[in-house]
Amino acid sequence: MSPLLEARHVSKSFGGVQALKEVSLTIGAGEIYGLIGPNGAGKTTFFNVLTGLYPRFAGEVRFAGEALDLGSPHRVAQAGIARTFQNIRLFGNMTARENVMVGRHPRTRANVVGAVLRSRATRDEEAAIRRRADELLRYVGIAHHADAIARHLPYGDQRRLEIARALATEPKLLALDEPAAGMNATETEALKALIEGLRADGLTVLLIEHDVKLVMGLCDRVAVLDYGEKIAEDVPAVVRKDAKVIEAYLGG
Repeated sequence: MSPLLEARHVSKSFGGVQALKEVSLTIGAGEIYGLIGPNGAGKTTFFNVLTGLYPRFAGEVRFAGEALDLGSPHRVAQAGIARTFQNIRLFGNMTARENVMVGRHPRTRANVVGAVLRSRATRDEEAAIRRRADELLRYVGIAHHADAIARHLPYGDQRRLEIARALATEPKLLALDEPAAGMNATETEALKALIEGLRADGLTVLLIEHDVKLVMGLCDRVAVLDYGEKIAEDVPAVVRKDAKVIEAYLGG
């Protein structure tokens, strides 16, 4: 399995608090990779570094063999990394379809002049974006909500809509931050099937999730953070028995 993402000695501080300490990990192409740890372990901080929200950090991140430009989330998305958020961040007053269409922006070629003059190329591209949005809504199982206002959708469907919007960027790596948060058992099983389907279709997935049962049953490998440090990394069967991991979660 060739490496898709390589993080080397990534550190991030906020004032006197070090949120990440020399974290290194490698994610293979086509892998479902889990990142777990107690609250405050640094998981979301790592996501924010990876996706350009925290551009100032120590260390290096390489993606598809090249140094990743973490200057802005837009450039990260263009490079092929998309993410969802722990707290849902949809455009609540827009329809589900419109939310997914917005996600297509990093791959859009139309410029301001074309948008103002409504050129043929611009209109053709908008039609293609709309078709792609409908395809992605079908893919995640909420095509029947295409014209619904996003904030009116059931919670689980809002989570699916966030994934569809991320997929609209045509990523190579999809980073999911707590996608099962607030879901019931049925919704969680459906989410698991969706993630397995994404991998079957060639996508690499990085997963932060507090539902340890979901992570252990879904991921190829798992890394564990505690107080900003990586304390374990291996296949799920090994990680769940690691003494440091048990102590981090259970307090000794």
